[in-house]
Amino acid sequence: MNEECEPPSKLIRWSLVAAGTLSLGLGLFGIFVPVLPTTPFLLLAAACYARGSQRFYCWLINNRLFGTYIRSYWEGRGLSIKVRAFTIIMLWLTIGLTVVVFINEDWLKVLLLAIALAVTVHVASLRPKKRS
Repeated sequence: MNEECEPPSKLIRWSLVAAGTLSLGLGLFGIFVPVLPTTPFLLLAAACYARGSQRFYCWLINNRLFGTYIRSYWEGRGLSIKVRAFTIIMLWLTIGLTVVVFINEDWLKVLLLAIALAVTVHVASLRPKKRS
């Protein structure tokens, strides 16, 4: 019998659900913390849930806040101009506030600004969403 077709053991399923839940939590936290990425953690949560729990996977994929976002990203449908603009504006507001108010070290300010620039380039380079 092919091992790839066998369902994972109960321990593995629980571990995947735990990893998915941790990833989801980090993704949610990443919405408010400028340097912590949201998308990779949400995609990781979906992948863990897909292998560990069909119920959690369906909940996440059909979630009104994240479901469409995750499906669009996986299917390569792109982001609307509105979503891209909002993302870039929020990124620069939070990074700017962090750099001006909370960070004293110049090297850390430069690092945060470089990260913001890299994320901006990535978001701007994503394929635009086709109008329906």
